[in-house]
Amino acid sequence: MNTKKVALGVVLLAVSSAILLATGVLQESALLIPAAIASLGMAAGALLVGTAGSGRPV
Repeated sequence: MNTKKVALGVVLLAVSSAILLATGVLQESALLIPAAIASLGMAAGALLVGTAGSGRPV
């Protein structure tokens, strides 16, 4: 298992989740662009974690 990919993926997931939660709590329209970028960050983090193993990703 590639630990660098997992670590980067977990960091991306954590930071993106925090940004999305903050956007939901603050409910300001100015935060729509960071929320969109955070959703892309979550997708990238999930991809990194999912493909870090040596087997075939599901």
